[in-house]
Amino acid sequence: MNLRRPRSLIKLGSLLTLLAGTAALYLWGLTASGYANSFYSAAVQAGSMDWTAFLFGSLDPGNSITVDKPPASLWLMALSVRLFGLSSASILVPQALLGVATVGVLYATVRRTSGHWGGIAAGVILALTPAAALMFRFNNPDALLVFLMTLAGYATLRAIEQARGRWLVLAGVAIGFAFLTKMLQAFLVLPAFAVVYLIAAPARLRTRLLHLLAAFAAMIVSLGWWVALVELLPAQLRPYIGGSQHNSVLELIFGYNGLGRITGEQVGSVGGSPGGGWGETGPTRLFDSVSGGMISWLIPAALILAVVATIAILTRPRPAVGPEPAIGSARLRLAAIMIFGGWLLLTGLVFSFMAGIYHDYYTVALAPAIAGVTVVAAAELWQQRARWLGRIGLAAAAGATTVWAVLLLARASEPYPSLRIPIAVIGGLATIGLLFAGRLPRIAARAVIVTAGLAALAGPTAYSLHTVANAHQGSIVTAGPVEPGPGSGGMIIYGPPPGQQQDGDGRQGRGQGPGAGGPRELRTGGPGGLLGGGTVSEQLAARLKEGSAGYTWAAATTGSQAAASYQLATGLAVMAIGGFNGSDPSPTLAEFQQLVAEGKIHYYLGGDDGQERGRLQNGGSRVAEEISTWVSENFTKITIDGVTGYDLSQAR
Repeated sequence: MNLRRPRSLIKLGSLLTLLAGTAALYLWGLTASGYANSFYSAAVQAGSMDWTAFLFGSLDPGNSITVDKPPASLWLMALSVRLFGLSSASILVPQALLGVATVGVLYATVRRTSGHWGGIAAGVILALTPAAALMFRFNNPDALLVFLMTLAGYATLRAIEQARGRWLVLAGVAIGFAFLTKMLQAFLVLPAFAVVYLIAAPARLRTRLLHLLAAFAAMIVSLGWWVALVELLPAQLRPYIGGSQHNSVLELIFGYNGLGRITGEQVGSVGGSPGGGWGETGPTRLFDSVSGGMISWLIPAALILAVVATIAILTRPRPAVGPEPAIGSARLRLAAIMIFGGWLLLTGLVFSFMAGIYHDYYTVALAPAIAGVTVVAAAELWQQRARWLGRIGLAAAAGATTVWAVLLLARASEPYPSLRIPIAVIGGLATIGLLFAGRLPRIAARAVIVTAGLAALAGPTAYSLHTVANAHQGSIVTAGPVEPGPGSGGMIIYGPPPGQQQDGDGRQGRGQGPGAGGPRELRTGGPGGLLGGGTVSEQLAARLKEGSAGYTWAAATTGSQAAASYQLATGLAVMAIGGFNGSDPSPTLAEFQQLVAEGKIHYYLGGDDGQERGRLQNGGSRVAEEISTWVSENFTKITIDGVTGYDLSQAR
């Protein structure tokens, strides 16, 4: 890029504006969410205190049990906490920066086929997708997962350009680390990436197959070292693998986080029977309830544009002489449409029909694909607007987007439905204008396409701003103003009352939004911490700290969210009996009794309130109930600021 040319300066300025605007959107008021999902924040805290916990993704620095995901996303946040200390900002800012990086990578990908302004448009669409505005401001693994999948898409497209194997190897490495972020979900994009390279790369079939084998080997090495380490290391030298019933990472990969997500047969899962509380499955799932407002605004347009643009490329008249007038090549644009379109279709279909655990925020994995295929396909049809096929495709996409936006906005409460009339009018006029785009003067035609884009982005922009303006905490969070209904995947179990949240330092309280000074609404998709996480009073925290020296765990309690709340409030290791759902067989009753006898656990919290017996475990272990019964029968009950507990150093 020659910065002496005015156009180059404009392009550089627009790119910097895109990245700076994304950063401002994702960083604004970020710490109002406190520790966000305390489950992962506690694991980050543990990783910043102990390298074994860092390596394995332990929930506590005592290394009793891991989170139910691999640890790659925790590594970035734990390193940040090691550098800057434990705070909401040190946990969440890396997530927001991943969002900025993802927008930048998507820009670089689309620019190679659709030029600078195409890349800018794709970046804007991604940044303003409500699901992205939620998850790049939250501490779940999805932020790193989406970044790595987008990076893999970029590397695959670069490999296709000139059949360069090293770029495909980079794609394999990115997918490998995406696996170490959220396991088999990372593989949903593999069929599209591999098939498109096999079809479109300009090399002999033998060369293409060798490149794919090299990329596959790189992927296996990138993910396999950690899997092998965990599976081969003796169990006594590492924490229990949370989410498994037999302390096996392979069981976690192929069971709870694998086929169980598809079939719904997830042993130990809350509500994990087929269709058990995670909403109706089917082709309309991504358009229903909360998911629709989080991700589906441009899905109709993406599908229409992908199909019509593919036909247009395959039937496009070739120039008699000279190079092809479009940016890049038709082969590369078609490859990009297939990469993004395959990503959208495969991942979208899995999300639509999976019978296991489904949350609306999973849909953030579709955001780069929707933005990419929409812009690349629309740019191709825009270049072919002199043909009736190009104009019809653009107009159909604009019209479908306008109609769907009006329907989505009708689901929300005021003031969002009031956007329907201006969007309908502006979108309708833009749709009509696109039918004549090939005959309009260049300036008028550009005004029409820009107007269509503004109408398409008005709805998701409003939802994204709503999302950014509100704090989010707990295990189940949603974007936009539409609340989850019964059976939508927003299952709520044992949460604290609505409105409780952590302030910017992680303490419980009511968050205050920046600027106006009024309270920011807490957005969780339901009450705060799933499975028992909630407020920890100063009195209770002080009691746990008192006399904690010499103990490996200051306390033990059932469920990871409850343990995480105690641990974050005290800075001390707290054992999560039974893992996330309280249904993992860790520790066994005999192991717990041995640890108590050795003086390694000080308090037991939450003993005989009946929660252990009321948890939904879908065939999981009952060790939490056994431990609760044993403690209540052998130790004297105490009450600390309204919380039932037992001092395990004082037997009856």
